[in-house]
Amino acid sequence: MLIKNLVRAPVLAALLVLSAGVLPLPASAQPASAPEAASAAAPAPAAAPAPVITAPTVSKETIDNPYGLEALWKQGDFVARGTLVIMIIMSMGSWYIIFTKLFEQRKLLKSARAAAESFWTSGSVKKGLETLDEGSAFRFIAEQGIKADAHHEGSLVEQIDRHTWITMSVQRAVDNIASRLQDGLAFLATVGSTAPFVGLFGTVWGIYHALTAIGIAGQASIDKVAGPVGEALIMTAFGLAVAVPAVMGYNWLIRRNKMVMERVRAFSGDLHNVLLSGKR
Repeated sequence: MLIKNLVRAPVLAALLVLSAGVLPLPASAQPASAPEAASAAAPAPAAAPAPVITAPTVSKETIDNPYGLEALWKQGDFVARGTLVIMIIMSMGSWYIIFTKLFEQRKLLKSARAAAESFWTSGSVKKGLETLDEGSAFRFIAEQGIKADAHHEGSLVEQIDRHTWITMSVQRAVDNIASRLQDGLAFLATVGSTAPFVGLFGTVWGIYHALTAIGIAGQASIDKVAGPVGEALIMTAFGLAVAVPAVMGYNWLIRRNKMVMERVRAFSGDLHNVLLSGKR
Protein backbone atom coordinates (compact mmCIF):
# COMPACT_ATOMS: atom_id res chain seq x y z
CA MET A 1 0.00 0.00 0.00
CA LEU A 2 2.84 2.27 0.80
CA ILE A 3 4.52 1.50 -2.55
CA LYS A 4 1.38 2.42 -4.54
CA ASN A 5 1.20 5.77 -2.74
CA LEU A 6 4.84 6.49 -3.52
CA VAL A 7 4.24 5.82 -7.23
CA ARG A 8 1.06 7.93 -7.45
CA ALA A 9 2.56 10.95 -5.65
CA PRO A 10 4.97 12.03 -8.45
CA VAL A 11 2.36 11.43 -11.15
CA LEU A 12 -0.13 13.66 -9.37
CA ALA A 13 2.47 16.33 -8.85
CA ALA A 14 3.32 16.36 -12.57
CA LEU A 15 -0.34 16.65 -13.51
CA LEU A 16 -0.81 19.58 -11.15
CA VAL A 17 2.19 21.41 -12.66
CA LEU A 18 1.02 20.87 -16.23
CA SER A 19 -2.46 22.06 -15.43
CA ALA A 20 -1.10 25.19 -13.78
CA GLY A 21 1.04 26.04 -16.92
CA VAL A 22 4.32 25.94 -15.10
CA LEU A 23 6.02 23.57 -17.62
CA PRO A 24 5.90 24.66 -21.37
CA LEU A 25 4.55 22.31 -23.93
CA PRO A 26 6.85 20.95 -26.57
CA ALA A 27 7.02 22.88 -29.89
CA SER A 28 5.22 20.14 -31.73
CA ALA A 29 2.37 20.21 -29.21
CA GLN A 30 1.98 24.04 -29.05
CA PRO A 31 -0.90 25.48 -31.11
CA ALA A 32 0.13 27.65 -34.08
CA SER A 33 -0.59 31.37 -33.89
CA ALA A 34 -2.90 33.13 -36.37
CA PRO A 35 -0.18 34.89 -38.46
CA GLU A 36 1.83 31.73 -38.66
CA ALA A 37 -1.26 29.77 -39.66
CA ALA A 38 -2.08 32.33 -42.38
CA SER A 39 1.43 32.23 -43.71
CA ALA A 40 1.35 28.50 -43.70
CA ALA A 41 -1.97 28.44 -45.54
CA ALA A 42 -0.84 30.98 -48.21
CA PRO A 43 0.87 29.57 -51.30
CA ALA A 44 4.60 29.98 -51.66
CA PRO A 45 5.58 33.08 -53.68
CA ALA A 46 6.94 32.56 -57.23
CA ALA A 47 10.64 32.59 -57.66
CA ALA A 48 12.06 35.97 -58.78
CA PRO A 49 13.41 36.08 -62.39
CA ALA A 50 17.11 35.75 -62.74
CA PRO A 51 18.84 39.08 -63.43
CA VAL A 52 19.94 39.67 -67.04
CA ILE A 53 23.67 40.02 -67.25
CA THR A 54 24.76 42.24 -70.13
CA ALA A 55 28.21 41.95 -71.57
CA PRO A 56 30.34 44.98 -70.86
CA THR A 57 30.91 47.25 -73.88
CA VAL A 58 34.51 47.22 -74.92
CA SER A 59 35.63 50.56 -76.32
CA LYS A 60 37.98 50.13 -79.29
CA GLU A 61 40.96 52.33 -78.92
CA THR A 62 42.07 53.97 -82.17
CA ILE A 63 45.77 54.29 -82.59
CA ASP A 64 47.13 56.70 -85.20
CA ASN A 65 49.27 54.98 -87.81
CA PRO A 66 52.71 56.61 -87.64
CA TYR A 67 53.62 55.17 -91.05
CA GLY A 68 50.54 56.08 -93.13
CA LEU A 69 49.87 58.73 -95.74
CA GLU A 70 49.03 61.37 -93.17
CA ALA A 71 52.28 60.75 -91.35
CA LEU A 72 54.14 60.82 -94.67
CA TRP A 73 52.76 64.25 -95.48
CA LYS A 74 53.32 65.68 -91.99
CA GLN A 75 56.77 64.23 -91.42
CA GLY A 76 58.06 64.45 -95.00
CA ASP A 77 60.28 67.27 -96.16
CA PHE A 78 59.71 69.55 -99.14
CA VAL A 79 61.21 67.01 -101.57
CA ALA A 80 58.79 64.24 -100.51
CA ARG A 81 55.81 66.59 -100.56
CA GLY A 82 56.80 68.00 -103.94
CA THR A 83 57.11 64.50 -105.38
CA LEU A 84 53.62 63.61 -104.10
CA VAL A 85 52.13 66.83 -105.52
CA ILE A 86 53.71 66.17 -108.93
CA MET A 87 52.30 62.65 -109.08
CA ILE A 88 48.85 63.84 -107.99
CA ILE A 89 48.84 66.46 -110.77
CA MET A 90 49.94 63.84 -113.30
CA SER A 91 47.20 61.46 -112.18
CA MET A 92 44.46 64.11 -112.30
CA GLY A 93 45.57 65.25 -115.75
CA SER A 94 45.61 61.70 -117.06
CA TRP A 95 42.09 60.90 -115.86
CA TYR A 96 40.77 64.23 -117.21
CA ILE A 97 42.21 63.54 -120.67
CA ILE A 98 40.93 59.95 -120.69
CA PHE A 99 37.35 60.95 -119.92
CA THR A 100 37.43 63.98 -122.24
CA LYS A 101 38.72 62.00 -125.22
CA LEU A 102 36.21 59.22 -124.62
CA PHE A 103 33.42 61.82 -124.75
CA GLU A 104 34.78 63.27 -128.01
CA GLN A 105 35.10 59.86 -129.62
CA ARG A 106 31.59 58.91 -128.58
CA LYS A 107 30.30 62.15 -130.09
CA LEU A 108 32.11 61.47 -133.38
CA LEU A 109 30.73 57.95 -133.61
CA LYS A 110 27.24 59.29 -133.02
CA SER A 111 27.74 61.87 -135.78
CA ALA A 112 28.98 59.13 -138.11
CA ARG A 113 25.78 57.14 -137.59
CA ALA A 114 23.66 60.24 -138.15
CA ALA A 115 25.53 61.07 -141.36
CA ALA A 116 25.06 57.55 -142.68
CA GLU A 117 21.32 57.72 -142.02
CA SER A 118 20.46 61.24 -143.17
CA PHE A 119 23.24 62.83 -145.25
CA TRP A 120 23.44 60.31 -148.09
CA THR A 121 19.67 60.11 -148.44
CA SER A 122 19.39 63.83 -149.22
CA GLY A 123 18.90 65.18 -152.71
CA SER A 124 22.07 67.28 -152.75
CA VAL A 125 25.15 68.00 -150.69
CA LYS A 126 23.73 71.32 -149.44
CA LYS A 127 20.53 69.66 -148.26
CA GLY A 128 22.52 66.92 -146.63
CA LEU A 129 24.67 69.55 -144.92
CA GLU A 130 21.59 70.87 -143.13
CA THR A 131 20.92 67.45 -141.61
CA LEU A 132 24.31 67.32 -139.87
CA ASP A 133 24.77 68.63 -136.34
CA GLU A 134 26.32 72.03 -135.80
CA GLY A 135 29.99 71.79 -134.87
CA SER A 136 30.31 68.13 -135.81
CA ALA A 137 33.39 66.89 -137.63
CA PHE A 138 31.37 65.60 -140.58
CA ARG A 139 29.65 68.95 -141.07
CA PHE A 140 33.06 70.63 -141.02
CA ILE A 141 34.33 68.32 -143.78
CA ALA A 142 31.22 68.90 -145.89
CA GLU A 143 31.48 72.68 -145.47
CA GLN A 144 35.13 72.70 -146.52
CA GLY A 145 34.37 70.54 -149.56
CA ILE A 146 31.48 72.74 -150.70
CA LYS A 147 33.52 75.87 -150.12
CA ALA A 148 36.43 74.54 -152.19
CA ASP A 149 34.09 73.55 -155.01
CA ALA A 150 32.29 76.90 -155.04
CA HIS A 151 35.37 79.14 -154.76
CA HIS A 152 37.84 77.66 -157.19
CA GLU A 153 38.96 81.11 -158.28
CA GLY A 154 41.93 83.48 -158.08
CA SER A 155 45.07 83.68 -160.11
CA LEU A 156 47.01 81.28 -157.88
CA VAL A 157 44.17 78.86 -157.21
CA GLU A 158 43.24 78.66 -160.88
CA GLN A 159 46.63 77.20 -161.59
CA ILE A 160 45.48 74.12 -159.62
CA ASP A 161 42.87 71.97 -161.27
CA ARG A 162 39.48 71.62 -159.61
CA HIS A 163 39.97 67.95 -158.73
CA THR A 164 43.22 68.62 -156.85
CA TRP A 165 41.83 71.71 -155.14
CA ILE A 166 38.82 69.85 -153.74
CA THR A 167 41.02 66.93 -152.72
CA MET A 168 43.41 69.21 -150.85
CA SER A 169 40.59 71.04 -149.04
CA VAL A 170 38.86 67.85 -147.91
CA GLN A 171 42.16 66.29 -146.86
CA ARG A 172 43.08 69.36 -144.81
CA ALA A 173 39.75 69.09 -142.98
CA VAL A 174 40.38 65.41 -142.26
CA ASP A 175 43.89 66.19 -140.98
CA ASN A 176 42.49 68.86 -138.66
CA ILE A 177 40.07 66.34 -137.16
CA ALA A 178 42.85 63.77 -136.73
CA SER A 179 44.99 66.39 -135.02
CA ARG A 180 42.17 67.25 -132.64
CA LEU A 181 41.75 63.59 -131.76
CA GLN A 182 45.46 63.36 -130.92
CA ASP A 183 45.32 66.23 -128.43
CA GLY A 184 46.26 65.11 -124.94
CA LEU A 185 47.63 61.73 -125.96
CA ALA A 186 51.18 63.06 -125.76
CA PHE A 187 50.55 63.95 -122.11
CA LEU A 188 49.32 60.41 -121.42
CA ALA A 189 52.41 58.96 -123.07
CA THR A 190 54.65 61.25 -121.05
CA VAL A 191 52.96 60.34 -117.77
CA GLY A 192 53.04 56.64 -118.55
CA SER A 193 56.77 56.73 -119.26
CA THR A 194 57.92 59.12 -116.50
CA ALA A 195 55.63 58.41 -113.53
CA PRO A 196 57.50 55.21 -112.48
CA PHE A 197 60.76 57.16 -112.41
CA VAL A 198 59.19 59.97 -110.38
CA GLY A 199 58.02 57.36 -107.89
CA LEU A 200 61.50 55.79 -107.98
CA PHE A 201 62.98 59.16 -107.10
CA GLY A 202 60.73 59.28 -104.03
CA THR A 203 61.83 55.74 -103.20
CA VAL A 204 65.50 56.69 -103.33
CA TRP A 205 64.81 59.73 -101.18
CA GLY A 206 63.04 57.58 -98.58
CA ILE A 207 65.94 55.10 -98.48
CA TYR A 208 68.32 58.03 -98.01
CA HIS A 209 66.30 59.09 -94.98
CA ALA A 210 66.42 55.53 -93.62
CA LEU A 211 70.21 55.42 -93.91
CA THR A 212 70.46 58.83 -92.28
CA ALA A 213 68.30 57.67 -89.35
CA ILE A 214 70.50 54.56 -88.91
CA GLY A 215 73.64 56.66 -88.93
CA ILE A 216 72.28 59.08 -86.33
CA ALA A 217 70.96 56.35 -84.04
CA GLY A 218 74.02 54.15 -84.43
CA GLN A 219 71.90 51.01 -84.71
CA ALA A 220 69.56 49.55 -87.32
CA SER A 221 66.44 49.26 -85.16
CA ILE A 222 63.08 48.79 -86.82
CA ASP A 223 61.58 51.94 -85.29
CA LYS A 224 64.31 54.05 -86.88
CA VAL A 225 63.94 52.77 -90.41
CA ALA A 226 60.23 51.86 -90.57
CA GLY A 227 59.11 55.40 -91.36
CA PRO A 228 61.57 56.18 -94.17
CA VAL A 229 61.26 52.71 -95.70
CA GLY A 230 57.46 52.98 -95.58
CA GLU A 231 57.76 56.37 -97.28
CA ALA A 232 59.89 54.79 -100.02
CA LEU A 233 57.38 52.00 -100.62
CA ILE A 234 54.47 54.47 -100.75
CA MET A 235 56.30 56.53 -103.37
CA THR A 236 56.84 53.42 -105.49
CA ALA A 237 53.17 52.48 -105.22
CA PHE A 238 52.12 56.02 -106.19
CA GLY A 239 54.33 55.97 -109.26
CA LEU A 240 52.83 52.70 -110.46
CA ALA A 241 49.27 53.84 -109.68
CA VAL A 242 49.81 56.92 -111.86
CA ALA A 243 51.65 55.21 -114.72
CA VAL A 244 49.46 52.14 -115.29
CA PRO A 245 46.16 54.00 -116.01
CA ALA A 246 48.00 56.47 -118.26
CA VAL A 247 49.55 53.71 -120.38
CA MET A 248 46.35 51.70 -120.63
CA GLY A 249 44.31 54.82 -121.43
CA TYR A 250 46.78 55.86 -124.12
CA ASN A 251 46.65 52.49 -125.88
CA TRP A 252 42.86 52.33 -125.62
CA LEU A 253 42.36 55.85 -127.01
CA ILE A 254 44.78 55.19 -129.88
CA ARG A 255 42.76 52.13 -130.85
CA ARG A 256 39.47 54.05 -130.72
CA ASN A 257 40.96 56.94 -132.71
CA LYS A 258 41.78 54.55 -135.53
CA MET A 259 38.19 53.34 -135.57
CA VAL A 260 36.83 56.90 -135.62
CA MET A 261 39.21 58.03 -138.34
CA GLU A 262 38.12 55.12 -140.54
CA ARG A 263 34.58 56.53 -140.43
CA VAL A 264 35.84 60.05 -141.13
CA ARG A 265 38.00 59.04 -144.10
CA ALA A 266 35.19 56.96 -145.57
CA PHE A 267 32.84 59.95 -145.37
CA SER A 268 35.41 62.34 -146.84
CA GLY A 269 36.16 59.97 -149.75
CA ASP A 270 32.48 59.62 -150.63
CA LEU A 271 31.96 63.38 -150.36
CA HIS A 272 34.95 64.00 -152.60
CA ASN A 273 33.51 61.75 -155.31
CA VAL A 274 30.09 63.43 -155.06
CA LEU A 275 31.63 66.90 -155.38
CA LEU A 276 33.70 65.90 -158.39
CA SER A 277 30.61 64.51 -160.08
CA GLY A 278 29.15 68.01 -160.04
CA LYS A 279 25.99 67.09 -158.04
CA ARG A 280 26.19 69.76 -155.41
